[in-house]
Amino acid sequence: QVQLVESGGGLVHPGGTLRLSCVASGSINTIYPMGWYRQAPGKQREWVTAITTGGSTNYANSVKGRFTISRDNAKNTVYLQMNSLKPEDTAVYYCTLVTSLKAYWGQGTQVTVSS
Repeated sequence: QVQLVESGGGLVHPGGTLRLSCVASGSINTIYPMGWYRQAPGKQREWVTAITTGGSTNYANSVKGRFTISRDNAKNTVYLQMNSLKPEDTAVYYCTLVTSLKAYWGQGTQVTVSS
């Protein structure tokens, strides 16, 4: 089993920044692809960004140029740096880790962008 714990969410003004962290623990004996999804109130969960084992990254068009995903393999941690935040970025952000057998999810961290 793998456990994922997100942190770093909160309330921020439009244009502000936040940095989310996700620490993976448990049955981890190699590096896995990881990513972030988000779910806004009344909407379906949507993919935000992903990072491969080799460090390649991809982003949803809605966050490209504003968000940056990175990872520290020694700490089993993935980060999401969010800049120039907009009210439409308000959502619960979920970390995910994908193995050959299944995808694991964290419990989520709330990000609210409001003036």
